[in-house]
Amino acid sequence: MEALKVGIIGLGKVAHLHAKALQGEPLTELTAVCSRNSDTAKTFASEYGAHGYSNLTAFIQESGIDALCICTPHPAHVHSAVAAAEAGIHLLIEKPLASSLQDCDAILDAAAKTGVKVAMVSQRRFYEPCLRVRRAIDDGKIGKPILGTATILGWRDEAYYQSDPWRGSWDQEGGGVLVNQAPHQLDLLLWYMGEIQEVFGFWDNLNHPYIEVEDTAIAVVRFKNGGMANILVSNSFNPAIHGKVQILGQNGSCISVQTDGGQMFIPGMAAIEEPPLNDIWSVSGESELLDSWAQEDTEFFKSINASEYYHKVQMRDFAEAINDDRPPLADGYAGRQVVELFTAIYRSQRDRKPVQFPLIPETDRPDFDGRKRS
Repeated sequence: MEALKVGIIGLGKVAHLHAKALQGEPLTELTAVCSRNSDTAKTFASEYGAHGYSNLTAFIQESGIDALCICTPHPAHVHSAVAAAEAGIHLLIEKPLASSLQDCDAILDAAAKTGVKVAMVSQRRFYEPCLRVRRAIDDGKIGKPILGTATILGWRDEAYYQSDPWRGSWDQEGGGVLVNQAPHQLDLLLWYMGEIQEVFGFWDNLNHPYIEVEDTAIAVVRFKNGGMANILVSNSFNPAIHGKVQILGQNGSCISVQTDGGQMFIPGMAAIEEPPLNDIWSVSGESELLDSWAQEDTEFFKSINASEYYHKVQMRDFAEAINDDRPPLADGYAGRQVVELFTAIYRSQRDRKPVQFPLIPETDRPDFDGRKRS
């Protein structure tokens, strides 16, 4: 099987994780990179043994890549994604898929026309404790999922927002905690609970006056299967991070995964500090397995560089999906569902009422789904 020739566009902090994930992986080969800054492109390309480009058209037409990792700021995803999809290039896009539903649909429509695969980076799906939850649901161990919670509490200080010029603005980042930090937990909640019927939510900037975007949001969700969930996400929890997704089944069993703990993870600035663990597991006959799972998962976590390893695992799944002509584990439609969910929270506050699903893009309003308040 010939290695997939992969390119990267957007050569900031997270791009280094993608480049390292591609290295040493027999199914992929980092071939070319692209940045608007020619010096950045040259330096990055030299570091990883790739060809550097500073022009998107030349990059797509001349590099010979089969697939593209998109690591640009969220509102810019659509530009390179559509251009690449129209050229028959498969897409692996950093979360979120885009900052708006309109951009998501443009990406997915372009991909559908040429038949290319689209995947959203959601590497936490590949954590063994997260897979354990999904397998328990698929195997019917908890019955129908009826109640869920998704939590991500962390801290972003002023230095973080000053570390890149696009951070903290509606136009360049697309949103705050909902758009940047919460998509992993939102994706897992949707993966476990299913399709949404309606959402009611609030958001605000509680203690970050030097940015435009929200630092906190809460929401209540009703799912099409009759289940419910609540969401609490905030960048106002100083100084650490706590992330969890918890699912209660119709038979009364509760299964839970703590996805994040310790210090805040920032690519290129801070590592993942604590292993993901199943912290609650009341499935009949299995609760005693928690201690052995914790030991296994902790030992494995200590044996890897988690921030690089799980990007590599997702990269492998993406390459295999292309070779086997199957959907990636976290495909583009799952990516759109996350954007649909945080879009509903923005609109719900604006309209002061629950938002019914499915959502369609708003092309006749300038307020960016209620994010830009007059």
